[in-house]
Amino acid sequence: MSQRQVLQVFEQYQKARIQFVQMVAELATRPQNIETLQNAGVMSLLRPLLLDVVPTIQQTAALALGRLANYNGDLAEAVVKGDILPQLVYSLAEQNRFYKKAAAFVLRAVGKHSPQLAQAIVDCGALDTLVICLEDFDPGVKEAAAWALGYIARHNAELSQAVVDAGAVPLLVLCIQEPEIALKRIAASALSDISKHSPELAQTVVDVGAIAHLAQMILNPDSKLKRQVLSALSQIAKHSVDLAEMVVEAEIFPVVLTCLKDKDDYVKKNASTLIREIAKHTPELSQLIVNTGGVAAVTDCIGSCKGNIRLPGIMMLGYVAAHSENLAMAVIVSKAVPQLSVCLSEEPEDHIKAAAAWALGQIGRHTPEHARAVAVTNTLPVLLSLYMSTESSEDLQTKVLPHDSKARRLFVTSGGLKKVQEIKAGPGSLLQEYINSINSCYPEEIVRYYSPGYSDALLQRVDSYQPLAN
Repeated sequence: MSQRQVLQVFEQYQKARIQFVQMVAELATRPQNIETLQNAGVMSLLRPLLLDVVPTIQQTAALALGRLANYNGDLAEAVVKGDILPQLVYSLAEQNRFYKKAAAFVLRAVGKHSPQLAQAIVDCGALDTLVICLEDFDPGVKEAAAWALGYIARHNAELSQAVVDAGAVPLLVLCIQEPEIALKRIAASALSDISKHSPELAQTVVDVGAIAHLAQMILNPDSKLKRQVLSALSQIAKHSVDLAEMVVEAEIFPVVLTCLKDKDDYVKKNASTLIREIAKHTPELSQLIVNTGGVAAVTDCIGSCKGNIRLPGIMMLGYVAAHSENLAMAVIVSKAVPQLSVCLSEEPEDHIKAAAAWALGQIGRHTPEHARAVAVTNTLPVLLSLYMSTESSEDLQTKVLPHDSKARRLFVTSGGLKKVQEIKAGPGSLLQEYINSINSCYPEEIVRYYSPGYSDALLQRVDSYQPLAN
């Protein structure tokens, strides 16, 4: 056999390997092929190709593994059991940018499924290598590494702490300052995932100056970036008064209110969430939000969206109103009550109705004047029907029914009970049942006193009363 023929054999083998690995990577993009690939032992066939002499084969093998591991926890588990992770981590430090991106993708795909799989990535020493990749000259490598680190950190505080200890946070803050939008998004998302678990972890993000850089990006035209930035600031602000104040000091008001009018629903939701997380802490922070027009802006936002996008705004109004009489009055003045009534009537989901009922309760509970503001919007029959409905959850029913005497008294002094008596309902109708149910919460003479025509009946009795002659 000539030398040329020998070389041809190797060329054919190389072509076959390239063809095989490319086909597997392509097949792995379609869910219907996954089980067949798994049953054919694809993992054990791809593993040696990660060490192939041809860089393209290595990269494509890693890409195929990443796509497989991304599908479900079983395939990700197979990557761990196949002892593939140490090889990936080794190559991650040595190879070119294409391989690094593919290897980081595999680590992310494995780590996303469960804390146990994410821990396996930590145990094989991947964090240090991923953090080194955050300093790579190629933005795509940085992005892939940030993505993997975020997916590991999001599971729990221990894994998040491991990412912090590996030195990721200062480099992620540098990444949000890079020009590439995709890199900014993923770095902000990773900072959000690190911050969410505890005040201490959020503080590590604050200590390297993340808040100022995040706050500057609130007005970025890219919706997906805004979502991540608002989420990260929320995850920092939620933990304590101090952290919330630091976020406020970055002058996010009134800038953040523009996000409540954004065309992207998730930007609206995340902006409402951020404002809610600040408002809940103290009356002073709530007052600051009121002073910048935040309550009116959130009320408008609730009116412009539906479903779960409304939920944080509804909660925010309740938190503000709960702090004091004056703040509750500010919520009333901002025309929030009619908007909350609309949510109560038109939202199909019980948990959103429950939130609206809770918020209305926080607004109405302070004085008769506050309670009257809730009563005049005709909310009471709606609340009542929700309480009576067999389909309502227990959570919703407890938010609706005034269980304590103070609430029952307020219902009377605000004119609520009188209003209920004025409702015209047909005998035996469902509405009449609701009215009877409310009336049963009160002594009979009180109900009679507030019934229409009662004062006339009293006067008639006065007219017809014959005092006994002495």
